[in-house]
Amino acid sequence: MGFGFNLGMIFIILPLSGLLLILWLITKKSLFVNALGIIWGLIVILVLISGATHFIFDKKKLKHKDFYGTYVIDRGFFKGKQADWQYDHFRFEITKDDSIFFYVTDKEEIKRTYKGTISTLKQYYSERLVINMEKPTHHIMISNPTIYRETWDFYLVFNSSKFYNMYFRKGIWRSIE
Repeated sequence: MGFGFNLGMIFIILPLSGLLLILWLITKKSLFVNALGIIWGLIVILVLISGATHFIFDKKKLKHKDFYGTYVIDRGFFKGKQADWQYDHFRFEITKDDSIFFYVTDKEEIKRTYKGTISTLKQYYSERLVINMEKPTHHIMISNPTIYRETWDFYLVFNSSKFYNMYFRKGIWRSIE
């Protein structure tokens, strides 16, 4: 919870709870215990709802291991011939030994492989991907990608000098029907 919640607990809820408890001990009227139960019940419900909404709507916090996997062009951003062509000609894989293999393909056939390594920057809330490719490399892999986090997933956007933004998402390459 935030600063305001903590302040309200210290200066309003706890003194009010203490006062209601003392009044109940003196008078033995159930009204004070019921009020105390309602107040603390509402606080528990508020904390549970807050935790659930945080879990459901907060963006994914990426860790180093989250980047491992195979990536293909996400054709959902810009549908059409260009996206389909990129999908059939570029994909890459990040392995658990922190190697990256960028594949130039012709559909399922790999024509050329560019190799490199990855690391992450941990100084942010969510780790950032850093790519170090062997020279010479492909124009798509010249710079680090921009990472866009979603609630349960993420995608990488590479800036290509020929194709501008290229959107990659984890997935398995399958032939386009």
